[in-house]
Amino acid sequence: MDADVRDLLAAVLEAIDLPHPATTGGAEVHDRLLSARVVYARLALRSALGDTDLGPDMGPAWNARYLRERLAEHPVTGYVTVDQAQAALDEGKTWSEAVSLPTGEGQ
Repeated sequence: MDADVRDLLAAVLEAIDLPHPATTGGAEVHDRLLSARVVYARLALRSALGDTDLGPDMGPAWNARYLRERLAEHPVTGYVTVDQAQAALDEGKTWSEAVSLPTGEGQ
């Protein structure tokens, strides 16, 4: 597989492969982030597939770079993941402590 195409596919995976939230409240944040990130992934794929409504295809390297720039505007923050909560529980924290975001992170 061409390295640029592989990089574009990796960027698309980065866009949609968000960690699972530990709580219902986290699910709302997760879903909003995923929705925003999917829009950009879809545009990158449509461009790579030659969707002429989007203008000329700039190539997979450009599409991957553009997608990552957009993803940086929507970082995966603002919720506690299942893995983070489990790690906190393993450290002896209570469930309430395990699913609480540190001060300043999405609160």
